[in-house]
Amino acid sequence: MAQKPSFSEYTEKPPQETISRSSIPSGTLRSEKGKVKDFASDGVTDNDIFMLPASDFQLLGLLTAVAALVRLFRIYQPSSVVFDEVHFGGFASKYIKGRFFMDVHPPLAKLLLTLAGWLAGFDGDFDFKDIGKDYVEPGVPYVAMRLLPALMGVMTIPTIFLTLKATGCRTMTAAMGAGLIIFENGLLTQSRLILLDSPLIIFTAFTALAWTCFTNQHEQGPAKAFDASWWFWLVATGLGLGATVSVKWVGLFTIAWVGSLTIVQLWVLLGDTATVTPRRLLKHFLARLFCLVVIPLTFYLGLFAIHFICLVNPGDGDGFMSSEFQATLNSKAMQDVPADVVLGSRVSIRHHNTHGGYLHSHNHMYPTGSKQQQITLYPHKDENNIWVLENQTQPEGLNGPIAGPNAWDAGESIPIRDKTVLRLHHSVTDRRLHSHDVRPPVSEADWQNEVSAYGYEGFEGDANDYFRVEIVKSLSDGAAAKERLRTIETKFRLIHIMTGCALFSHKVKLPDWGFEQQEVTCAKQGTLPNSIWYVEQNEHPLLGADSEKVNYKDPGFFGKFWELQKVMWTTNAGLVESHAWDSRPPSWPVLRRGINFWGKDRRQIYLIGNPIIWWSSTVAIGIYFIFKALSVLRWQRGFKDYDNVTFKRFDYEIGTSVLGWAFHYFPFFLMQRQLFLHHYFPALYFAIVAFCQVYDFATNRIVSLGLRDRPAIGRGGVAVFLAASIVAFTLYAPLSYGNRWTQSACNQVKILNTWDFDCSVFPTELSQYSIDAPSAGNAAQTAAPVAPGPSEKESQDINVTPQPSTEPSVSRVEKVEYRDQDGNILNEEQVKLLEGKVSFETRYETRTRVIDADGKEVADGLAEAEGVAPLHPDVERLPETAAEVPEDDGRDFPATASPQDDVSKEKSIERSDDGKARPASEASEATG
Repeated sequence: MAQKPSFSEYTEKPPQETISRSSIPSGTLRSEKGKVKDFASDGVTDNDIFMLPASDFQLLGLLTAVAALVRLFRIYQPSSVVFDEVHFGGFASKYIKGRFFMDVHPPLAKLLLTLAGWLAGFDGDFDFKDIGKDYVEPGVPYVAMRLLPALMGVMTIPTIFLTLKATGCRTMTAAMGAGLIIFENGLLTQSRLILLDSPLIIFTAFTALAWTCFTNQHEQGPAKAFDASWWFWLVATGLGLGATVSVKWVGLFTIAWVGSLTIVQLWVLLGDTATVTPRRLLKHFLARLFCLVVIPLTFYLGLFAIHFICLVNPGDGDGFMSSEFQATLNSKAMQDVPADVVLGSRVSIRHHNTHGGYLHSHNHMYPTGSKQQQITLYPHKDENNIWVLENQTQPEGLNGPIAGPNAWDAGESIPIRDKTVLRLHHSVTDRRLHSHDVRPPVSEADWQNEVSAYGYEGFEGDANDYFRVEIVKSLSDGAAAKERLRTIETKFRLIHIMTGCALFSHKVKLPDWGFEQQEVTCAKQGTLPNSIWYVEQNEHPLLGADSEKVNYKDPGFFGKFWELQKVMWTTNAGLVESHAWDSRPPSWPVLRRGINFWGKDRRQIYLIGNPIIWWSSTVAIGIYFIFKALSVLRWQRGFKDYDNVTFKRFDYEIGTSVLGWAFHYFPFFLMQRQLFLHHYFPALYFAIVAFCQVYDFATNRIVSLGLRDRPAIGRGGVAVFLAASIVAFTLYAPLSYGNRWTQSACNQVKILNTWDFDCSVFPTELSQYSIDAPSAGNAAQTAAPVAPGPSEKESQDINVTPQPSTEPSVSRVEKVEYRDQDGNILNEEQVKLLEGKVSFETRYETRTRVIDADGKEVADGLAEAEGVAPLHPDVERLPETAAEVPEDDGRDFPATASPQDDVSKEKSIERSDDGKARPASEASEATG
């Protein structure tokens, strides 16, 4: 039977120097045919990047200088808040002020941005609150803060150059890879703003460089194992992993990539019985365990330790965290309180699940329903949170029942046990907690009853004031807390006697008439987590200084760390609503759409990649998949392709990069949360590396193609491809830098209809910019629009005395319009009828008219759509408990209401109440 041909029969053998004797470790056992017996790989040379020739370093310096020019060009532009600078600049303010906040991303990049601002003199007084808010007039050192991500973007260029050299690519190919990163519009845009993506990319790139160098050392066999260079790159990989995951959790994908390749290395070592003894195998394992697990984990923990040290004061992130966590912040610590809760105790009662705040009432009535006094959750300590726990009957005195809420202040203290029936008397307004078969004003579901405060001073009350205490023993801490009511330790439900419903709260906030505080209802089918309460403050005249005291347990560093990780995870996973600029993973490799970052003064910043670079890298990924599929089929049919060293190196080296691309791309298919084009950037980096490797193999290492002997073709190909990339970069540069542009130039480069940057915002001629050019510090035009609720009126400019002028002027008037799904304008009466029944989607549009001193319009057709990007809560998801006060987005017991239709109703209520424009991020970002 004839032997099947191998790939090597169709390609020439690689030149001898590619597997030179210098690359074979001394003492290595070989067979008669010269096959390596140890774990060294065929065709591998020592690609030590510290031993590159001087010419390579000179070229590297030149490329870095070009990158600096491209990245830093007009970095002061625009001079107002852009996109997620709202969040990440705001986080810098909070770090400097020490105010605790919650973000879905780890703290490294935010700490670095804060350091850059602090070194430049930023005092944290600027709040970065709105897109378009002016930086110049308040003197914010925004250029210094933007310099940090910009310089990190610059450092990506030498990193990819050295990475390609470490894989064995020629200098020309490495220079091409650096050039592609320099002129990639998307990476440029992200690196010029106060955002997290540039730090994420450089740390990902550094990790890839360190791991590539370590792999090169490892593949040279036992002679290189455990020497100084081997240890250096392994430790550097661990530090890179720690830094990457400390910027965004996308770094977990980088860890998965390195981890999978580590398993491959250990598997190969396990098969080398000639040079790897069990003891040496254990040493390899422990070295990788320490460097690739312990070092990144320690790095990650250390960053959160710094995070907690910086944020010692209460802030708008408190509400996300548990009471135990909040008690560790300055001014949030609580004095020890009596442990036992007795009849007559003055208590504050806190909701367990949402951490929305305290059971609260104030002297304001519901506008509908019973129109009795409101009951809410309020996130701050306040005298309106104080309730007196009364028995269902008054105590007996010498002359009959003792009247009033202070009747239990004398005599013996009577503990409140499980199943005790109580009345809750509101101290400030002299009304009692009350419920009845009336629908709540917001959650008008049949299974929910209104909760109100009812009565007056001296009123004995009625049966609808009675609530039964049901201790939830599984959540209560300690044997005593399971039997009787104890401060902090006992978790309980309050069951309304007459209707059987449970006192309940969920993440639905009341409208303006309820001060946007969290709704409290009585739920007939209330889920366990949302109907759990506990006593936080407890006072009684009979509980003196000698009574048993309790307080929140100090969670310690690890307790706070773990709680914050869970909150970050649940908040990040909860970002599932659609967004104006979101996109799904299938659209990313083909660059189907971008993200609108900023629009003002007839300019626009729109995140879009360089299509030449983007699509070419995607083609390279496709080439490898086709190659792999064919190679597997040929292997199954008995072909000996893998006997060829070049074939084998092509598969492993490019496969390593493609695996990095896959780990940073495919996991997003499993996510239901909001996703955006910038989530693809780490995968894009690996795709560009793979493209350069494919090119290098084609022009230098696969001899049968004939290009190795014609180096001019390879150099010419690099020159042509870089030239095409630079041309494409130049065409889209106005969208990256926010430069002047014209409608015709914009329309000419709009290749895909799905690229939704708005060409109408640009003038027809560049000369028109001189007509309405704004001043550098004009703060009047920088306020981001705010979506009004149905009750808001049209806003008008402040009256000013007009000055005579012959020059054209620009005036702006804000106007609110409501339209239905067909675009028809709704009047005020129609809007009021729809209030609370539908959700309003917000669209912002600014139309500018240039007029002269007589009020006559100078030019027509100069209307522009501002294009201010609505934010997504990827970074900082504000809870829905009260205005500017966060609450947790979910605890260990996720809140779910039983009737499915009411769940959707709650979501629609949340959406309709959320009226402000929000920047997109990954914060949130989150993101995100």
